[in-house]
Amino acid sequence: MNRTGLLIALAIATIVGLVFGIDPALDLKIEATFFDPHGIGFWVRVDPVSNWVRTLGIWTVTAIVAPAFLALACKLIQPRRKLLMSGRAIMFLIATIALAPGLVTNVILKDNWGRSRPIDVKEFGGDERFVPWWDPRGDCPKNCSFVSGEASGAFWTLAPAALTPPAWRAVAYGTAFVFGTVIGLVRMAGGGHFFTDTVFAGVFTFLIIWAVHGLLYRWRATRVTDEAVEHAIEWIALPGYTALERLFARLRGGLKSL
Repeated sequence: MNRTGLLIALAIATIVGLVFGIDPALDLKIEATFFDPHGIGFWVRVDPVSNWVRTLGIWTVTAIVAPAFLALACKLIQPRRKLLMSGRAIMFLIATIALAPGLVTNVILKDNWGRSRPIDVKEFGGDERFVPWWDPRGDCPKNCSFVSGEASGAFWTLAPAALTPPAWRAVAYGTAFVFGTVIGLVRMAGGGHFFTDTVFAGVFTFLIIWAVHGLLYRWRATRVTDEAVEHAIEWIALPGYTALERLFARLRGGLKSL
């Protein structure tokens, strides 16, 4: 998570944004390679292997982030016990998955950016009009094409990759990038998203990860320690935990007096 990565992401966004903004039909041309006009259309949509890959992708992301949620839950239930994993890692993983695939992708963009999915536009047998990536005035009312939610979730694996030991980090980044690309291609091949939906899902997700990583780990003015995060969780959880302890003590005392 350094400036090189940031510059690469911004360069990709600029080039793809300009090229596909000037010639929006490129999205249609790329998508047409997955479409059979004389058969069942986007045949990958009903292909069991591609559906298995989609399911595997969702469960992979879930399995990676689950330990962070579990460690936080254990700390909230028993605040005096030590965290099961690094405090900053918990904060980083939960914050990035909540912000990138969660808030930005599925709440802000997909429900408000009315770009129709490939399978719904007239060029591929639908009844809605195609609009370029930059135009939110499409016919889609909700859960729209821009950006890809599943690709955003898959590209989120760049976050845990950033926490791997330096010797393995390049491999981890590469694996996360390939994972996100594969899931994005599967969604494109199934008529779920255009090329630009997938690219910007990756760009936006990376930018959020880059910023949160900077806040917690890199930037001197905002970075915190694992101990500070752990103490903050304790400070939040202890009042409720103490109140429950007192309540149970009173209940036990009342039962003994019966």
